[in-house]
Amino acid sequence: MDIKDRILYEDNHLIIINKLCGELVQGDVTGDETLADLVKEYLRVTYAKQGNVYLGIPHRLDRPTSGIVVYAKTEKALIRLNELFKGSSVKKTYWAIVDHMPNQSEGTLVHYIIRDTKTNKSVALSVEKRGGKLAKLDYKLIAASKNYFLVEVNLHTGRHHQIRAQFAAIGLHIKGDLKYGAARSNPDGGICLHARSIDFIHPVKKEQISITAAPPDDTLWNAFVSERH
Repeated sequence: MDIKDRILYEDNHLIIINKLCGELVQGDVTGDETLADLVKEYLRVTYAKQGNVYLGIPHRLDRPTSGIVVYAKTEKALIRLNELFKGSSVKKTYWAIVDHMPNQSEGTLVHYIIRDTKTNKSVALSVEKRGGKLAKLDYKLIAASKNYFLVEVNLHTGRHHQIRAQFAAIGLHIKGDLKYGAARSNPDGGICLHARSIDFIHPVKKEQISITAAPPDDTLWNAFVSERH
């Protein structure tokens, strides 16, 4: 899909993109092309920019995850977005397709996350342990099929692999997420975790920004989306 077709919002300060499963938000050791590279090229061509194109990255999504990514087009916007994302003033909602029905249809999960940098994996513990960081989220079951369940998640904290680790801790596995216990991978190599919506105050204009991103175009996601309408 062309990058232009995945732009959810753009002005002089921000550009918000619907990320595909498998895309890198920014460069890593693989050296693979990133979503940031694609956005920079779009900006360079669209606005006939000369030299290096500025693009700031105030937050990230895991590579196998899809959905909303916010980039800053100016340094001023980046500085202010960094402050917003550090605090609790950005509301982020995710959709996750999981393999089991949660014990309760809605609730709050509180754990302590410990990250293993060697395996690039996190463990969610129910009791505080040295090095653990508080992780909190609210979840709600919003749809179900014969084999899978659609859960909406609102994050209170932003820890490494937080949703994936916290769900695994209560016996829920996100479809396709082999790293956290799913039975099999997805054909595209991604996982069924989608950054669905984001709400925040524009860092420069001071207006409310509310963005929603369509999930990936596949049979299961489409079935759940149609059930929600």
